[in-house]
Amino acid sequence: MEQPAEAPQAAPRRISQERQKLTGLPLYFQGYLSVRRSECQEFRLFWTELRGTMLFFYDDKKAPKYSHKLDLSALTSVTNIYPNENDSAQFILMLLNEKLEVKADNCESGKEWKGFILTVTKLSVPLDESLSPGQLTKIHEVLDKEKKRRIMLNDCSSTSQNKESLPNKDNSSTATAMPACFYAVSRKEAIEMLENNPLCGNLILRPGSDSKNYAITVRHVLHAPCIKHYRVTSRERSYVIELERQVTVKSLQDVINYFVIQTHGNLKPFIMQTCNEALQMDQSSESKTQEKS
Repeated sequence: MEQPAEAPQAAPRRISQERQKLTGLPLYFQGYLSVRRSECQEFRLFWTELRGTMLFFYDDKKAPKYSHKLDLSALTSVTNIYPNENDSAQFILMLLNEKLEVKADNCESGKEWKGFILTVTKLSVPLDESLSPGQLTKIHEVLDKEKKRRIMLNDCSSTSQNKESLPNKDNSSTATAMPACFYAVSRKEAIEMLENNPLCGNLILRPGSDSKNYAITVRHVLHAPCIKHYRVTSRERSYVIELERQVTVKSLQDVINYFVIQTHGNLKPFIMQTCNEALQMDQSSESKTQEKS
């Protein structure tokens, strides 16, 4: 597959919206990238999106679901392959546990990719990249968005961790991590995620409207699909599920467990990985069926 000669256009709006719902992360930059993890491998071309501090790789520009992803939060350096030449198209992303060799369409595109990646991972605009005023304006806009996103995530997680990390004689190993089904999304975005990705689960934990508390959004399918929202109030050492009869639990994970247990497993935490694995199983089953026929 050859790289396009012209600057790539953005993916269609409908596809972009589906990817937004699936990843739950804001889109900062996108375009074609060729990548390889070893020098003995051939480069493989992907339509690539930078969302938050994650790179999502798509086999096709119009594919709604990514084939794999890369977490850049552990990025240690971005290095040009040819440091003595005026060529920024090819560079190495060095992480704690792996190395990824990346090749952009051209030098300008390479500079942009490096600029955006370094900005969202280091939370500062790189000074050693010769970027145009227009490129710098876009990068500063992304920097502001990522800082706000981090603040919102930190506010939510620190509230949870401060309480869950308090000494507990009954359970000293209480986990402080946010539940896997927590997404920093609005009520509307949570509804769209549940409606468009039923294989992922049907229960989302999200920030409350006041950003100090939390909310649970669930999607029931009985006679017809039904969306419900439940307020979860944060107390000093506990969380209160605001039902007709209030329920008090010790952690956010206990909040999730309560809904799962009370519905006898009919409510399942919304987790992206579950959705991707189910999709891969469906595709594998379809392939085997076609082969037999």
